[in-house]
Amino acid sequence: MQIRMKHIVLVVVVTLACVGIGAVLLRRVHADPTQASLGKDVPRAAIALVKREALNNTLSIAGEFLPYQDVELHAKVAGYIRKINVDIGDRVRTGQVLAVLEVPELNAQVEGATAGVQHSQEEIVRARNEVARAKASHDALHAEAARLQQVAKQRPELIAQQELDDAEAKDLAGEAQVEAAKSALAAAQQQLQMSKATHTQVSAMQDYSRIVAPFDGVVTWRYADTGALIQAGTTNSASAPVVKLAQVNVLRLRIPVPESMGEGIHVGTVGDIRVQATGEHLTAEVVRFTRSFDRSTRTMQVEFDIPNPNYQLSPGMYADVVLDIQRRPDAISIPVQAVSYNNEKRSVLLVDAQNRVQVRQIQTGVEDPNRVEVLAGLNPGDRVIVGNLSAYQPGERVDPRPSRMADVKLDEGGPQ
Repeated sequence: MQIRMKHIVLVVVVTLACVGIGAVLLRRVHADPTQASLGKDVPRAAIALVKREALNNTLSIAGEFLPYQDVELHAKVAGYIRKINVDIGDRVRTGQVLAVLEVPELNAQVEGATAGVQHSQEEIVRARNEVARAKASHDALHAEAARLQQVAKQRPELIAQQELDDAEAKDLAGEAQVEAAKSALAAAQQQLQMSKATHTQVSAMQDYSRIVAPFDGVVTWRYADTGALIQAGTTNSASAPVVKLAQVNVLRLRIPVPESMGEGIHVGTVGDIRVQATGEHLTAEVVRFTRSFDRSTRTMQVEFDIPNPNYQLSPGMYADVVLDIQRRPDAISIPVQAVSYNNEKRSVLLVDAQNRVQVRQIQTGVEDPNRVEVLAGLNPGDRVIVGNLSAYQPGERVDPRPSRMADVKLDEGGPQ
């Protein structure tokens, strides 16, 4: 009797356990009908929706500040430095005298050229007087010859022919003297022009004894001191400069852009710039680039002009530059982790409406660190597998779940 009662209790306990387990399974089926329909052997797949959003292809690179202009100033004439007015770090203005040379022989040449001009001017005065004298003499001789000719016509026997011929000859000689005086005057005037040209030349050379600043800037180096002998920069290739001058009220920010990004560079391309030394943050546009790539580095030099009115930036400083190479305000895009790269081909694993995997070839465009533009092969709303792509086979059925790499929401049958 006791044994029978034990069997009855055991049957009741087993029955209640089966009912409990069935209830739990039933609740799970109601709570997750997709899981129930897929079965236990269907693998989960992290998926993302194909969607439209703005994409920018950016380039982050370090650049260096350079002077807008940077020159070494040489003397054009040889001489001793009589006075040097600047030292390293001095700010100078356009036309400011930086140094003065002592060139005694050049001063003598200027004095000689000045005297030559004065002599030529006096020769012109003398030649003009000679023209006036010759002209007056010719006028008198011409008038005398004319009177004799008039009398000879009225009374032919009164004036001898010899006398008429002499008067005419004197008239012609006087005319020749006038022409000769005019020629001498023209020669004196030409000589004056030559003397003035010589004076201008040596005066210009004398002006070169004063070394002046060609632009506003800062003296970055001084090569000579008072009394030093400076050779002419035009005749001696080994001549030393006097000072080095840099224009820094505007700086060039130069960056090397790799060949792969060169096509996206244009005048006006905006760069976001952060100066490492000062922490300054500014925005500027590309103003020029070389339009050619260096063969050794395969990079192209690109420049920004950065105003520096207060000289807070210095040549040699570095800056971090972020360039927006390409902009797509309404691009069809997917996470980069969804793309499979095989040489020049790009593909994704698409999850269709029946939750089966398909391989889809795509064409890509702009790419940023997180997403890739899809030019062809996908439509907004399609579902693609993100990450671990080698774990899935075409035609395989999967359990799609939203990936943490994309902000998506799914319903039971697919994307919303």
